[in-house]
Amino acid sequence: MAAAMAGGKGKKKKWSKGKARDKVDNKVLLSKEQFDRLHEEVPKMKLITVSAVVEKLKVNGGLARRALRDLAEEGKIRPVLLSRAQQIYTRNVAEDDE
Repeated sequence: MAAAMAGGKGKKKKWSKGKARDKVDNKVLLSKEQFDRLHEEVPKMKLITVSAVVEKLKVNGGLARRALRDLAEEGKIRPVLLSRAQQIYTRNVAEDDE
């Protein structure tokens, strides 16, 4: 009986190891090279999303959203879906034909 009582007082099991995610330091302002890449490469992409621009240019999400909005106002890209959570754009093929 003493052996059974001693076994129950061990260490508690730790359930979660806690996955650590690497924090990326994305830029909050566009440099001249990033600005040029934005205007050259992004209008040629078939599917343009905020996350695609963040990955490609290494900028933060707010800056990517603003840059895509500016490109759409200039007519370089065309919105497909604009919702609160996700903005999807595509290249403007009508402009290439003109």
